[in-house]
Amino acid sequence: MLEPQKYYHIYNRANGFENLFVKEDNYSFFLDKMHHYLASMVEVCCYCLMPNHFHLLVKVKSKEEMVETIERKKGNQYLQGFKNLEGIDKYIVQQFSNLFNAYSKAFNKQQNRTGSLFQKGFKRKEITGQDYLKELVLYIHCNAVHHGFTENFEKWKFSSYHQIIKEKNSEVISWFDDIDNFKDCHQVKNEFNKIKNLLIE
Repeated sequence: MLEPQKYYHIYNRANGFENLFVKEDNYSFFLDKMHHYLASMVEVCCYCLMPNHFHLLVKVKSKEEMVETIERKKGNQYLQGFKNLEGIDKYIVQQFSNLFNAYSKAFNKQQNRTGSLFQKGFKRKEITGQDYLKELVLYIHCNAVHHGFTENFEKWKFSSYHQIIKEKNSEVISWFDDIDNFKDCHQVKNEFNKIKNLLIE
């Protein structure tokens, strides 16, 4: 269950051996739709999109923030389910479903394909503790190295790493004390992944 003011690791992948993203504009389109459908419900702290799967770290907004946004955009009739945590979770899950459906529809049209694109039911895991949050940020940003899509996470364009540095995202940076330690921890994680990949080969 997705509860207000808690952090979650959200991830999903394509069905079978297919890809979710085959062109560069697929990535930007997904990010646009992600903001459109999720911004009122969650804050996306970091992300990494890869050809066949994606990872997000999100913080669910407070009930008050969500109610205010929904009232302003859609009206009171959409607030009936917000009386309990189950109703809130249902609404957020529906927004994720809307995101995946909208992306799939556009992708299928572009690629002249049919059928389900994402695996059914996205995965979610509650994140508790500061160390867990920090490790997940590193895991997500360096995931493209872990899976062999690149040898350097800094060169992977489809993650939030450079955006966080550019915008000086105070919350995520604060978990690492300062921006220099944020960068250093990523470099250490990147080298670890590269060595691990060599050992596997």
